[in-house]
Amino acid sequence: MKYLVVLLLLLVPVVVFVGYELDNRDIKNGRILYKQQCASCHGTNLEGQPNWQRIGPDGIFPAPPHDASGHTWHHDTRFLFDYTKRGGKALLEARGVTVAKSGMPGFGNALADDEIHDILAYIRSTWPERIQNIQAGRNPGQKR
Repeated sequence: MKYLVVLLLLLVPVVVFVGYELDNRDIKNGRILYKQQCASCHGTNLEGQPNWQRIGPDGIFPAPPHDASGHTWHHDTRFLFDYTKRGGKALLEARGVTVAKSGMPGFGNALADDEIHDILAYIRSTWPERIQNIQAGRNPGQKR
């Protein structure tokens, strides 16, 4: 029982952290970094690659759009941050997902945490308010 209490106490800061890290970010910097680091795969206008919902001949899903037509907003902010920092393959393996392969590289060595958050905040800023609110609702403790 005492180990359960310790585990819960360790998780509380993560729950409080999730979602709010995109507030008051440098959207302009996020847009610049997106163009430099992400647009080559996800598109200059966040449109993603064609047929992104179908596994390619190499067994990997093409890069999805980050605009409102994609599924980025279906995920909580912590997942998006970890996916960007660690890369799709590493994160999916850590979560036991084996049915899909991701071509998303990890950017943990190329981008600081604040830069990743700026990029995610930029992406979020392009969504309609209704979708921003839906995505915010996926983050424990955050309401918009």
